[in-house]
Amino acid sequence: MATKYLVKVLEELGLVSLYSSTIDTKLLCIQRFVRLFAYGASTLILVAYLSTLGISETRIGLFMTLTLVGDVCISFLLTLFADALGRKAILALGAALMVVAGTMFALFGNYWVLLAAAIVGVISPSGNEIGPFRAIEESTLAQLTPAANRGDIYAWYSLIGTAGSACGMMICGWLLNHMTKNMGYDEVAAYRTVFWGYAIVGIIKFCLALALSKACEAEKKQAPPVADPETAPLLGDGAEDEEPKKKQSRLLVLLPEISKESRIIVVNLCILFALDAFASGLAPLSWVIWFFKKKFDLKDGMLGSLFFTTSIIAAASMLVASSIAKRFGNIKTMVFTHLPSAIFLALIPIPNSLPFATLFIVLRSCTQSMDVAPRSAFLAAVVLPHERTAIMGAINVVKTSAQSLGPTITGILANHNLFWVAFVTAGSLKATYDLGMLAVFAGHKTREERDEEQRQVEEDELLRESEDPNER
Repeated sequence: MATKYLVKVLEELGLVSLYSSTIDTKLLCIQRFVRLFAYGASTLILVAYLSTLGISETRIGLFMTLTLVGDVCISFLLTLFADALGRKAILALGAALMVVAGTMFALFGNYWVLLAAAIVGVISPSGNEIGPFRAIEESTLAQLTPAANRGDIYAWYSLIGTAGSACGMMICGWLLNHMTKNMGYDEVAAYRTVFWGYAIVGIIKFCLALALSKACEAEKKQAPPVADPETAPLLGDGAEDEEPKKKQSRLLVLLPEISKESRIIVVNLCILFALDAFASGLAPLSWVIWFFKKKFDLKDGMLGSLFFTTSIIAAASMLVASSIAKRFGNIKTMVFTHLPSAIFLALIPIPNSLPFATLFIVLRSCTQSMDVAPRSAFLAAVVLPHERTAIMGAINVVKTSAQSLGPTITGILANHNLFWVAFVTAGSLKATYDLGMLAVFAGHKTREERDEEQRQVEEDELLRESEDPNER
């Protein structure tokens, strides 16, 4: 009996699905942990590093915006052709760009050199995903995982990444404290040491990408059968009278075909996700960390501990989200878990005391990430398999584009002591996004759900037809 309940608990937590997943699935989760570890460490110090170099808050905001714009261009191109060129190759290329960015940040202090490195390389100003990685990995996970287990796998994929970010911030914060207080490093030298670590993590990520198997690559579409000239009609069917179709260029052949139904869904999702992303851009993690550092004069070690705690809470909440989604559906789980976090985000700048501000940011972390796994599972289910990588990449591009303007606006507001406006606006827009998702997609059924209903109807019909007429 005890074993039965233990198995039930493990199933609810998604551990059974994770344990039974493929080696490639586990490798992708490890890659995400390693990558987000580096993102967390760099996010903790990014604004402080640029400020130490004498760069104003307005220019720091512009720096973040231009970094996100550069990511839009590079990520869009890489994800658009990832399936055709090879997912492993694109993931390895992205890891190489991490190495380049970390090395440049560790060697140079010029604003424009750092900006070029951030645009061409991969540096996360928000602590969240940047670069081509997430779209490719989520598309691959959908391919490797049965539909029934996707919610669990996406939950653990997201949890592992958030845990990596939390560990990165914690270790980075106390390492900086140790280097500046006990080893005699000045702030700039200590920050640059962290970026050397960022480059090393990029090398590890590169090796993990090469370790993936061929099963991660996109499934090749079957070519249409070639007509047998021996069995072809003597006079043909009139096809020879039609003008021959123009041969597509080699570039266009690499592009995936997107169905009409998917295009309508994607447009709606892009509008709503853009609203949420713009709100996120007004309060990215780098600016939130700087807000606490500036307003309450917190040291790097304390900042690392605070945001380690909030990230761990956010990570743990993802498991609860997976269980809730199984019962109430992805959309309702997304909305009713994300909405409270939007409200708490708007309340963060109101208190003038650290305990109350900390309370609001902890309460926000309890639900802020609970929508991540259901959103990924919903998106994977509403589009066709061969469309996933391109569509997920396109949506990430839309989100990053919408997010890119936010940091500049926040930088200008911070320069004029109006930091609180960014938080209140961001929370209000996120709440609007939640209500919009509920209004547009509350009753939407995925392709798999419709196929299952159709199969059930056909089975019922066959059962009725097979019944003895005398028994009816």
